[in-house]
Formats: sequence, structure tokens, C-alpha cells
Amino acid sequence: MIDRGFHHDGSPDHVSTQTPELGETVTVFVRTPRDQRSGVHVRTTPDGEPHFTEAVIDRETEHETWWRADVVARHPVSRYRFLIDGPGGYRWLTAAGLTSHDVPDTTDFRLVTHAAPPAWAAGSVVYQIFPDRFASSGAERDLPPWAISRGWDDPVAGTGPDTPRQVFGGDLDGIRSRLDHVAALGADTLYLTPVFPAASNHRYNASSFAEVDPLLGGDAAYRALIDETHRRGMRILGDLTTNHCGDTHPWFRAAVRDKGAAEREMFFFTDDDLGYEAWMGVPSLPKFDWSSERLAGEMEEVVRRWLRFGLDGWRVDVANMTGRLRRADHAHEVARRIRRALAGERPDGLLVAEHAHDATGDLDADGWQGTMNYAGFTRPVWSWLRGPELRLPFLGVPAEVPRIGGGDAVATMRAFSSLVSWRSLTHSWSILGSHDTARIRTVCGGDPALVEVAAGLMFTLPGTPMVFAGDEIGLEGAWGEDSRRTMPWDRPERWDHGTFGVYRDLVALRRSEPALRHGGLRWLHVSEDAVAYVREHAGERLLVLAARAAHRPVRLPLAARSAVPVYGGAETAVSDDGTVTLPADGPALHIWRLA
Repeated sequence: MIDRGFHHDGSPDHVSTQTPELGETVTVFVRTPRDQRSGVHVRTTPDGEPHFTEAVIDRETEHETWWRADVVARHPVSRYRFLIDGPGGYRWLTAAGLTSHDVPDTTDFRLVTHAAPPAWAAGSVVYQIFPDRFASSGAERDLPPWAISRGWDDPVAGTGPDTPRQVFGGDLDGIRSRLDHVAALGADTLYLTPVFPAASNHRYNASSFAEVDPLLGGDAAYRALIDETHRRGMRILGDLTTNHCGDTHPWFRAAVRDKGAAEREMFFFTDDDLGYEAWMGVPSLPKFDWSSERLAGEMEEVVRRWLRFGLDGWRVDVANMTGRLRRADHAHEVARRIRRALAGERPDGLLVAEHAHDATGDLDADGWQGTMNYAGFTRPVWSWLRGPELRLPFLGVPAEVPRIGGGDAVATMRAFSSLVSWRSLTHSWSILGSHDTARIRTVCGGDPALVEVAAGLMFTLPGTPMVFAGDEIGLEGAWGEDSRRTMPWDRPERWDHGTFGVYRDLVALRRSEPALRHGGLRWLHVSEDAVAYVREHAGERLLVLAARAAHRPVRLPLAARSAVPVYGGAETAVSDDGTVTLPADGPALHIWRLA
């Protein structure tokens, strides 16, 4: 798992361009121990046939040799790996690590020539808002018949038939009034769950894609929020359901009323009791049939319309299911069409897909530019840091989240990251929780020290941090609906101001350190209770130690002259030979700048 002295990743230190053109020659660099004097080749598979190119020494340091080779981006996704030959036989270096046995090509490094995500996205910090629960302007509005009014400080009904019907009165003007809080945290990208009209508080059962829900203030309030967001130098993303709409949507109502209606082809009608396909069998969520050109054209126009209105991109709901039903699989075609609609309207727009398990097969395909990284980040972090006595669900899995050691957590992260390009990894959202999950404070058994460790992983590992509104002040929740609690703006005694300070300081650190936004990643130490890694960029090195509990001191041969604390304040011992001895406390998060 820890590849001592052998390293390559997709970061700028190791790949000459992050945005190669088809047919372009790209220079790649691999690092080996100084005593590796020959036998380094890069293997590519142009047109499906293995091809080996001998690497040459580019430069040497006291302890390392940097090798250089050229790879032609011959295909939209070009794969490559390194063969390291030596007295004991050859080894392969792929994105999964160094192995002394043959491994399949699925973990090869990747060059991707599809249109790149917008440059701004790699450095962003996303702040997720569930509009009904974030902030209220106090405006009085008539409630529709389905809604049940709740006071702002009332408890959330986390289960039962009232759950989607309770309305607390959060709205878009309320969000606009609280942008100072988002700015104080340091986040620069808002992601709002759906704002279209719907017969629920979550609004994933849209009754229209053509307007903003009047309960939230309508189009005028959305316009004001977008304008104020942009005035502050922030961006804002919408949330679109491409898999389904609500059963009150005009498209569906027309299709139900008349079997000869043009809208009929946009849905799947059946002979069973329900009479149509619905998401997870939920009657209020009829599923779209993406074999319909009419549907594709309508949805592409929805994408474009709200980008013209001012959105900077989209998060796509249940993207993993969109276009898929039994023998039909239009998922990649749908993703490509949506991305092209987005790019045609806003070339610097972002497109991120929701995917609750393995998204690797849907990335690097000229569609989704990243995913909500539940499988490769959220779940391993939860499993490593969860309270020992806690029983937690995870997005429909019929078993509690296990408690695992650092080795298994890192192995999980590497297993998923090895199956996608560096570009897809860094543009996927690293999340500790969302409106669909428990909150990280609850996952960590209420321990703010463990929350700090979790936040440290989110802000310092490759990926785009996404904060679910309220996590930064210590809100709790044991499952998705329970987590959709209102922000206690007028109850400061409910805030954990220490946790807010942790989030604010880590956001600021990420903003100030290019290595945390653009740097490569080398895992240096993994044990049951502690992990250590270094982020590197253009000669800068930041060393991170995350510990869930007290552990044995860690000694790392890093050829360092000094290790200056930049977070956590712990001093370290640096020996004459460059070995760094790290502290053994925990739970703890420490970060040092190495020189």
C-alpha cells in the first residue's frame, strides 16, 4: 500500500498538461529511489496493443531519480503504466500502487482529452443548502394543500408521512440574507437542492422545470440571490433531476390523459398495477425514457435556460440511474448530451453527478466531470472515525457502517481513485455528509476532535470539499431526513463555535496553499489509528498526520531539513538524516510545511 520511493500521479508535477488535446504528446514523470539506474519503461496500449517506451533520467536528488517519458494521447482516454525492472524481477506501477505481479489494465493511469472541467472548480469549496431549512426571510406566503406549516425551532419529523410535507419556511431571500456566514466560512460555491415547484419540501418531484417555486420567492428571488452571489465573487449550482419528474408535472399529466399524446414517449408505461415505471417504485416519481428525442430536447433546454438565467453549473440527481432501465442503457449518452448543452451555453460551467456507490464506470466519458464521492471518500472516512458504539445506516445499505482501521480506509480510497483519471478525482466532491445522510458530528459520536480529523481529511486530500450547511457549527442527525434540521441562527448557544473555527481555518489553509488545491498525493504511513501523507506541488511539500486515537510515534524518512507547523501547532523532531518523527496524540490533525 505504501510504495516507498516509487511514485507517479496525475498532478502537474508528474504530467506536463492537465488538458491534453487528442493526438498531443504528453510528458510524464515517475520517481524512483536513487539506486534505480535502469529498467524503467512506460507502457501504453495504442489501439489496444501494448507498446513500451524507455524512460530517461530527467534529474536526480540526493535520494530520488526522476524519469521522463512521452505518452501520446492517442485516444479520448489513453492509459499508461510503468514497468520497473530490476535484479529481483519486474514490477508494475499503476494508480493502485506498486505490485510484483501482473495486474489488469483497469488501474492504469489515464490521460483524458475530453473537454476539461472549468479552471475555477479545482480550487472551489462547495456549500450545500437545503432551502427550506437554511434561512427564512420571514415573508408570509399561502401554503399549498399538501404542506404542513412548522415553526423554525420545531423538531424535524424524521420519519412518517409528514416528513416530506413539513414546511419550515426557508426561502431564497433568507439564503441571500445569510451569505455573510458563507463568506466568513470561506466557501465560494453554493449548491442548492432543487428550487422548482413540487408537492414536497425536498422538491425532487418537480411539477415544473420552467419556474422557481413561489414558496421560495419565485424567479425574482432566485434572480436576486444569483446576482448577489456573483457580486461577492461566488458561484451557484442548481440541482436537476434527469431521471424523473413529479407525477403532477405537465409532461406526465399529458401522457396519462392521452395515450396518443406526444409526451407519452417520454415515460415508461406498463401493464402492472401502477401503470408506469417510477424511481424505486415511488408513485410520485415517474421515470423518464431517454430513448425519447422529445425528452432529450426538452431536458437540454432546461439545462440551457437556467444557465442563461445565471447558474454556473448543475449537480445532477441520481445520475447513476438516469437513462438506465433493464436492457436500456443510455446513461453515458445522457451525460454527454447534458454536458454539451451546458458547454454550449456556458463553457466554464460545471457538471457533477450524484452517485451513491461506484461511479468509476460513469466518469471519464465526456459527460459528468465529477461525482459526489460517497464510495471513495465518505464511506471510508465514516468507517474509520465512527463512534465505536454507534449504529449507523448508509444510503440504503441493510447493514450498519463497519468500524475499520486506517489501512482498510486508505485501501478503499485508493481502490476507487485508481479507476478514474486524476482530473475526475480532483473534481469529485469530498463530502462528510449531505441532506441524504447522517451528519458527521453524529457519525463521530459527538466528539468535536474526531470531527476536526474528518474535516482535515476533506480539506487536505485530493477532491473538492463540499460542506453540508450546519456541519460547520456542529449540527447533528442520524439519517438523511433527521439531518435536515433548521439552522439555529437565533440560538447561538446551539453552535459549536470551535468547530466553526476549525472549518474556517482549514478552508483558509486550502485557499493559501497551492499544494492542497493542485498538488499530488503520496501516502507515507498507514496504521489502525493514524495515517500520514504528503501533498506536493512545484517544490512545496505539506505533510499531514490524521489520527483517530493515540498511537505509536511515526518516523518518516523524508529527507527534510525542517518541519514547520501550519496547522495543529505540534512541533516535530527532524534528525540529521532528514527523518521526521511525528507526535503520537489523538484524536488529532497536524499539518507541517517541509523544507
